[in-house]
Amino acid sequence: MSGSDKLVAGVALLLAIWGLSRLSEPEGGSWVHPQGASPGRVRILLFRASVGALIEGQKAELCYGVENARTVRIAPGPEGAAGQVYPSAHRCVDIWPQHTTHYTLMAIGFDGSTVARSLTLPVQTSPLPVPEPRFYALATASAAR
Repeated sequence: MSGSDKLVAGVALLLAIWGLSRLSEPEGGSWVHPQGASPGRVRILLFRASVGALIEGQKAELCYGVENARTVRIAPGPEGAAGQVYPSAHRCVDIWPQHTTHYTLMAIGFDGSTVARSLTLPVQTSPLPVPEPRFYALATASAAR
């Protein structure tokens, strides 16, 4: 076997080992429970928006909390780097919905169980502009004496 054949065989072997290791790895990267986590099924502790309704263009926070979760997803996903979601007992992410949006939180437990919760955040179009108040003074003519 020539040197180049050995190199190709070595690279192929490394790729095969890497591929097999990825097959057994769970989504999210680990089957290990976080330190201090109580054993049990996955639970959603909270899922709420910071406001009951928005006006188009306003920002809100979407807050969630999970227990015994391996992975967490919010659909539709919050935008931007700050929108990354991960297991947490209490976390909020910024959202800027342009229209009424139905959000779903899904958490997958270490045992493979799944829980979900949904909420709808109404978004209203911008209200009509309110004209500036105008003040009028009434002038009265004084009777000459």
